[in-house]
This record gives sequence, C-alpha cells and structure tokens, in this order.
Amino acid sequence: MKNLYQDILDSILKKKKLLAVLIDPDKMTIEMATGFIEKVNKSVITHIFVGGSTVKEHVTNSLVSKIKSLSNLPVILFPGDVSQITKNADALLFLSLISGRNPEYLIGKQVVAVSKLRKTNLEILPTGYILIENGKETSVQRVTKTIPMARKSIQAIVNTAKAGELLGMKLIYLEAGSGATHPINADIISSVKEDLNIPLIVGGGIKNNQQLKEAYKYGADLVVIGTVLEEDESFFNNLI
Repeated sequence: MKNLYQDILDSILKKKKLLAVLIDPDKMTIEMATGFIEKVNKSVITHIFVGGSTVKEHVTNSLVSKIKSLSNLPVILFPGDVSQITKNADALLFLSLISGRNPEYLIGKQVVAVSKLRKTNLEILPTGYILIENGKETSVQRVTKTIPMARKSIQAIVNTAKAGELLGMKLIYLEAGSGATHPINADIISSVKEDLNIPLIVGGGIKNNQQLKEAYKYGADLVVIGTVLEEDESFFNNLI
C-alpha cells in the first residue's frame, strides 16, 4: 500500500474530494460485509474507516481481514480503544481527543497503544480529534467522559484545531458523532479550514447528498459517512 498521507495531500492539490465510509464492527457482521463492500467498491468512496466506541476484542481483526479480501480500497483504523488495533489494516488514525480534557484520551491510551503498534507495519496518521455538540449525547461522549465543544464557540474550535496542527498533528477531524442530529455547520468548517495548513476531515450527522456537498464546499478535504449507509443502503445510489 502506498503512502496514504501523501496520497491525501496529492488529492488536495488536485482538488479531488475524498470520501470515507465508517464501518462499526459492533454493527457490521462478517456475513453482512460481503454485500456491503460490493456496494462500496462500485461507489465513489475512496477510503474505508473501521472502528467504534465500544467494540468487543478480536472483532475488528476479523472484520478488517474480511474487508481486505473484498476490496482494494485503503482500510484505516478509527479505534475507540487499543483493543481495536490490528496489523491487517493499512493505516491507523492515531487519535488525540484535543477537544476534551480527559488525559486518558489525550495521551494515556496512545501510550498504551505503542507496544502494539511496534508489532505492525501500519502507517500512523497523528490526528487531532475534535468533538462538536450536535443536539444529543453520543457514544464518544459517554465513553470518553468529555464534553463536546459548543457549536457557537467557533473561535475556540478554530484555536483548538490550530493548536493540534502546531502540536504536530497531520490531520484534524471535526466530529459531530455517530448518528448526530445535525452535521458540522458551514461556519465551523470554513473557519477551521481557513486557519489550517493540514487536511481537514469532517464527519457525523451527514444524512443526504446536499449535506455531503456542503461539507466539501466549505472546506472538508475528506468526509466520513456511516450511519446513513447503515440505516439506508439505497444512499449508495447517490454515490455511484
């Protein structure tokens, strides 16, 4: 697998918008994967993210192995915990929840992960993860015991994203949360993007094609969708 981070940078230079599907191992069985990945392969999706807030041990490894046997798209881990690390993926978003102040998710889990990562050839993608409130409590909020940043606090969100970049993060991920009531709004996306010199990922709450287009329009380099495809696979028809 080629250098995925460089590929993202090259895509931005070419003004190519990237789209990832997030697959939660708690919701996607091995049996379901075949038909789902067939649809992914026929769509404009460019990356497959795998992970969730609460996933049983060893489930991620089996699912990633199955996905790799079905698709040539890059598979990137989006781990909610160290137990979700598997060497069978191509890369890992090395997340630090910089919007929260729980040290376990700022640096604690990352330190624990190092011993497992040394045994893999995963491409590590340091990612500043920013949780934005969306109208309801998300699983990320419950698990990490952190408070999302208020949507109206745009300057604080911008400053947090920039701090992540200055700390050496290679990506910034604005997250509304799985099944969010509404996606990250245009003002937040555009304000963060204007101040960043690294790629911007946006995910959570995108339920239709118009919201997807708006995320790109206002500055997202890579958009992540998940729940909409879990609940309505006909949405794939918009992605062909």
